[in-house]
Amino acid sequence: MVNLGIDIGGTKIAAGVVDEQGRVLARSRRQTPTVNPTDIDLAIADLYHELSQSYPIKDIGVAAAGFVSSDRSTILTAPNLPWRDYPLGRRVAARLPVGCAVVVENDANAAAWGEHVFGLGRGGSVSLMVTIGTGIGGGIISNGDLQRGAFGAAAEVGHMTVVQDGLRCGCGNLGCWEAYGSGTALVAHAERALLDRPGQGAALRRIRAAAGVLTGPDIAAAAAQGDPLSIELFHTLGDWIGRGLASLTALIDPDVIIVGGGVADSDELLMPSIRRAYSARLTGGQHRPHASIVAASLGNDAGLVGVASLAGMRRTGAI
Repeated sequence: MVNLGIDIGGTKIAAGVVDEQGRVLARSRRQTPTVNPTDIDLAIADLYHELSQSYPIKDIGVAAAGFVSSDRSTILTAPNLPWRDYPLGRRVAARLPVGCAVVVENDANAAAWGEHVFGLGRGGSVSLMVTIGTGIGGGIISNGDLQRGAFGAAAEVGHMTVVQDGLRCGCGNLGCWEAYGSGTALVAHAERALLDRPGQGAALRRIRAAAGVLTGPDIAAAAAQGDPLSIELFHTLGDWIGRGLASLTALIDPDVIIVGGGVADSDELLMPSIRRAYSARLTGGQHRPHASIVAASLGNDAGLVGVASLAGMRRTGAI
């Protein structure tokens, strides 16, 4: 049996046909429409019709960057996409063959489940997944259960306040962790640094001039060329991430923390800074066990693999 996993990010919709062992058998993608939510429904249905030509897809799991209702169907709100009380599951199901079930899950929850079932979360008693991309998402697995909270909106860790009256976040609040430790924040920090420090960042300035707009991969490319400013920007980002992870550890005491998402592709730049900041900020850190902090083994596939698995569990009644 195979299911279709859909991972909706701020810039792209990734789709994968996933088997029961978590293997991605086929892929496709679309750009994420950002104005009309109906266009996202159409893109998902289009991906289903494309991939179902070659594979007998049973059900669909949709991992979405937003607050998902407890019935795994409605997007309550999304900081970076045009959903407000939007019945995504029902709208997508209406465009698919009768009998094809649609399960909607928060994208970071889906990634946490993917790592729990098929990746580095296996065997842990309490695992925390943090996805670092356009925003920051989180997922918690405790004793084999995905912790979704009373209303389905647990582990929205990117919207913890880390700076009183700080930078404005995409959610509308001030000082959220996401405004300091995400891929979007990395680019914003870089743009400010290029303005404030005109004699630095030569490689980054060349890349920016050629591309016309700065992206996270551009900063990673400049850092790989040895650009000191770009390397510093990644260290600063890692420091913000590590601080947040230390605060979360005070709350849930995980044995493993898995860092995923697009920015985590630069794990050689980020991980040392994350671990240093985590150890420095962890309350009682000299007298307690530290969680192991690792890069997601499933990479950017964690969300679509996890949500495809959750779709299969819905059919069997396991969720």
